[in-house]
Amino acid sequence: MKYVDEFRDPKLIEKAAEEIRRLADPKRHYRIMEVCGGHTHSIYRFGLQDLLPENLELVHGPGCPVCVLPMGRVDDGLKLAQDPQITLTAFGDMMRVPGQMGTPLEMKAKGADIRMVYSPLDALKLAQKNPERQVVFFAIGFETTAPSTALTLKRARQMGIPNFSVFCNHVTIIPAMRAILDSPDMRLDGFVGPGHVSTVIGCRPYEFVAREYGRPVVVSGFEPLDLLQSLLMLLRQINQGQARVENQYERVVPWEGNPAALAALAEVFELRPYFEWRGLGFISQSALKLRPEYAPWDAEARFEVAGVRVTDPKAAQCGEVLKGVLKPPQCKLFGKECTPEKPVGALMVSSEGACAAYYNYVHCAELVSGD
Repeated sequence: MKYVDEFRDPKLIEKAAEEIRRLADPKRHYRIMEVCGGHTHSIYRFGLQDLLPENLELVHGPGCPVCVLPMGRVDDGLKLAQDPQITLTAFGDMMRVPGQMGTPLEMKAKGADIRMVYSPLDALKLAQKNPERQVVFFAIGFETTAPSTALTLKRARQMGIPNFSVFCNHVTIIPAMRAILDSPDMRLDGFVGPGHVSTVIGCRPYEFVAREYGRPVVVSGFEPLDLLQSLLMLLRQINQGQARVENQYERVVPWEGNPAALAALAEVFELRPYFEWRGLGFISQSALKLRPEYAPWDAEARFEVAGVRVTDPKAAQCGEVLKGVLKPPQCKLFGKECTPEKPVGALMVSSEGACAAYYNYVHCAELVSGD
């Protein structure tokens, strides 16, 4: 298959769904986690959950970097923006993420110099055009976006641009998957592996899931047939008592990953000893920081960053949703105090958040239909 339309063919979709229903053993209950937030949106957008048997439960994982960012790190970025000499830049989905001090968009309305950019290179160009100001890029994302930050830092170093720095919040998916598997209240039968992250790191890093935990992983694309085929591949392994890593997304994901991107990451970043994830707590070696040779472009080294831990609002149950313990509508605030127009938690803000996906594709449809 080469074109998107083929991956959305209704006849092929129904055929794949029928095969899933046939393979699903009615005597057992399957729990499969899709790690990537993009997969969660595709599942809701295309209504795939309605095609699956009741005993195949999809669990939404922590695959949204904005969602797993703890509130304290948001506040650290907002405190940087309070400095009249600093221009804080960030991706669009960060602009509405709430911290204790409000959102970046609200602080911008109060006069802080906070600007949305489409890439870290945009922030670097802004620093070049405004040499009198300190331009800080609020870097966020999994291994998918980290290479672009690394390449931008390499360019800043080569060009000797002194007024550009990065507030690094890049996280890595593998330690989070291990933390989920080690969680005593989590039972999973397999994983739909993240497609975008895997374009960078490849498939090999997931082998520990099969080797140490006896759970299969299938790296998947994002179209309806991609996801249904991945579920079929997982069911076949589970039913046969097998556990290995398979690559459904071969047209995009190389098994060994992207060597150029991995080399850039290794040159610029090193692992932090520990980092806090919203809902999962502190996970060792789960985030990136700049290497010492890039310290002149490290906002945490250049400016005073408090690093104070801030707990989420008590009523919001983002942590439970992130871990897959609760479904989005089971949160007490969902659709009431917490909506996309006025979000309380990051899962309702981000374009990849599970709560935003459920609200936009399921909750609103239920309101229209009167269910």
